[in-house]
Amino acid sequence: MPATQLAAPVRPSAAGLRAPLQAQRRELRERFGADGRAQPMLRQHRLLIDRALRTLWSEVGLPGSLALAAVGGYGRGELFPYSDVDLLVLLPNEPDAELKNKLETLIGSFWDAGLETGHAVRTIAECVSESAKDITVQTSLLEARWLAGSRSLFAAFTSAMREQLDPQAFFQSKRLEQEQRHGKYQESPYSLEPNLKEAPGGLRDLQAILWISRSAGLGDNWMDLAARDLITASEARQLASYQKFLGEMRIRLHYAAGRREDRLLFDYQTGLAAQFGYADTPTKRASEQLMQRYYRTAKAITQLNTLLLQNIAVQLFSREDIQPEILNERFQTAHELLEARDADLFERHPQAILESFLLLQQHSGLKGMSAQTLRALWRARTRIDARFRRDPVNRALFLQILQQPRGIVHELRRMNQYSILGRYLPAFGRIVGQMQYDLFHAYTVDQHILNVIRNLRRFTMVEFAHEYPQCSRLMAGFERHWLLYIAALFHDIAKGRGGDHSTLGMLDARAFCRAHGIARDDADLVVFLVEHHLTMSSVAQKQDLSDPGVIKAFAASAKTERRLTALYLLTVADVRGTSPKVWNAWKGKLLEDLFLLARRLLRGDSIGFEQDIQAKQEEALRLLRLYALSDDVKDRLWSKLDVAYFLRHDAQDIAWQTRTLHYRVDADRPVVKARLSPIGEGLQVMIYTRDQRDLFARICGYFEQINYSIADARIHTTRHGYALDTFLLLGPGNNPHYRDMINLIETELADRLQRQTPLHPPTRGRVSRQLRHFPITPEVNIRPDEKGASYALSILAGDRPGLLYAIALVLGKYDINLITAKIVTLGERAEDVFLVSGAALANPRTVLQLEAELLEALQLK
Repeated sequence: MPATQLAAPVRPSAAGLRAPLQAQRRELRERFGADGRAQPMLRQHRLLIDRALRTLWSEVGLPGSLALAAVGGYGRGELFPYSDVDLLVLLPNEPDAELKNKLETLIGSFWDAGLETGHAVRTIAECVSESAKDITVQTSLLEARWLAGSRSLFAAFTSAMREQLDPQAFFQSKRLEQEQRHGKYQESPYSLEPNLKEAPGGLRDLQAILWISRSAGLGDNWMDLAARDLITASEARQLASYQKFLGEMRIRLHYAAGRREDRLLFDYQTGLAAQFGYADTPTKRASEQLMQRYYRTAKAITQLNTLLLQNIAVQLFSREDIQPEILNERFQTAHELLEARDADLFERHPQAILESFLLLQQHSGLKGMSAQTLRALWRARTRIDARFRRDPVNRALFLQILQQPRGIVHELRRMNQYSILGRYLPAFGRIVGQMQYDLFHAYTVDQHILNVIRNLRRFTMVEFAHEYPQCSRLMAGFERHWLLYIAALFHDIAKGRGGDHSTLGMLDARAFCRAHGIARDDADLVVFLVEHHLTMSSVAQKQDLSDPGVIKAFAASAKTERRLTALYLLTVADVRGTSPKVWNAWKGKLLEDLFLLARRLLRGDSIGFEQDIQAKQEEALRLLRLYALSDDVKDRLWSKLDVAYFLRHDAQDIAWQTRTLHYRVDADRPVVKARLSPIGEGLQVMIYTRDQRDLFARICGYFEQINYSIADARIHTTRHGYALDTFLLLGPGNNPHYRDMINLIETELADRLQRQTPLHPPTRGRVSRQLRHFPITPEVNIRPDEKGASYALSILAGDRPGLLYAIALVLGKYDINLITAKIVTLGERAEDVFLVSGAALANPRTVLQLEAELLEALQLK
């Protein structure tokens, strides 16, 4: 039964322990800072807490039949500076009222002494029952260590837990738990801010092996496993070294954060790098050097984790009577694993290296390679040299891997894990573990590339067709999907070299296609995709898609519908692969709109837009009829609208706004209407009012105050001087309650516009962690269009709350009229483009002043 925490007065003896404990913990920190020895620090911290707990236990005066045990990480003797102190109070039977009071006093004394404990109070039967239901509880109790009280009760507890433990079931549960944990972190240690405890290649992967080996009676440490030939003595020493490094890093991370923190956030990377002795060089930051060491460590741990899990599985599940199944003269299968029939196969026949991954794809029943084969593969990786890469057989094998119907991403990840991919493609090897400090990529370059290939593969799978139906339909009709995978492999492969990575990557892609005998048309497609992989995103998000010239220029760059389709698919996969925060439904709609418009042109259809406007108007009328409105209701509003309005709005928006405004075209009060966005994410807000000074700033200020961000703004002024503006808003967090905000926005914003409330001063807003460490130098560029009637205002800055409002205030000060706004947020990076007009823009001196004030408004401080 769990004990309740008692909110009682501080107990004198417990309170007396608090100050000495804090002083001794400070002394431990100072000693660790001087010598950097992780294991002694963890052991001494554990001994310190052991003594305090035994003192508190003895002072409460509990019956001698009870026992106190350390469990979890504290139980195995690893107590990191800010980790919880996990405890189990063992009872011989259910407690009476008097004992419950004493237990409450005990638990309260732990907290009074300054110990952050996680505790459970249970009988042995309850422990057995709980561990049978929850693998996490079972694992924690497996590491129980006696602290105080009855040794005989504790011995009975350990005996009961051992009898209940099924090593095979425990192995299966821990392996499944690890797979689920790895899935949470994208199956890769290569996040820019990795969790060194839970992510693949972290401390938890090491602990999982020891838990499993202990449950199976195979050993308690790495040398025990080496003694049983589960790993070599050299591998055991490596694992001990990796564990020491991660342990030291976690200790330093806790101290740097001043709390329990296991994520290597940007906030701490530079400080940790200095503590580990790294310094900036002309080509690499100190933090980047530290993180590359971390990535190498995590990669090695994932390799050895795989080897050990397989070897332990053979010990636990193997049957002596199972005979290997021969696949070919080089490979066989045993225990659902691929095995080389000859231990020296890869050394004598290096071509078998790539063949092994191909066989894993072709035989779905195989779960991986045997430990001996993986070791041989790792040792033979250096056989992949220039001669290997020139071998036509190896080139054909690599293309076959990309052309298989299944397992492409899985095997590319495995090839990357064992350094095969980087050896075969040296340019790829140079970007493994390479950081990206652009504030919108969340992964290293190699991990991002593999994420893009994964996204492309998902477009081919029926089970994921609901995610992006348009992409799935296009992929189904696209021949030779593998060309897209090649383009994805090379699209960012030249990052970090200096120069334009798209151009440099294009050269690498062309050389690859030529070397691998890819047909000229297909090679041209791959080269085009790599060179232009940023083009579609830039046009969709930064240019006016209602401008026929924009569409024509983009379609001309694509040239063919096949190229256009391929670029669209790659762009969607690329944007989605940067970070979970970057993609949203609005960006998806912009890309799809651009694709559909360009495809019409390439198919020979006209987009002179006169017929487009007529088609939109006819569709809008059809929608209005669904609401029992006659065709005449449009006349009063539409007579006040010009061509630009119909170009920039689709039929659904035209019908919605007409239905709302047809009877109040000359309204005296502002009209504000909001609805759930038709694209499936966000709110669409329409504002109709007599034009007023600082209208855009007033609107932006309101949205800032309710913590909503503007994803798109369409500004229009009617022929009779009314503003008809439409905004797409995105709310905070992962699940904003849009529907609940509709009435509030309609009422409050209309009232604010009616009263023309004074504009509040701009606020700098809270700057994100990433921007504090990697600030962006703001840029402002104002250039006239071809006719000089309007101007494009481009802004680059670090994103923050209130940024758009600050821009709007400056524009209002100079009487700048806003025509359209393209709001682009890439992670923490804002790249906004405004189409503006105003008399001030014709004066070069005034433009310089405007640019200077905008730059000042964009500063983070």
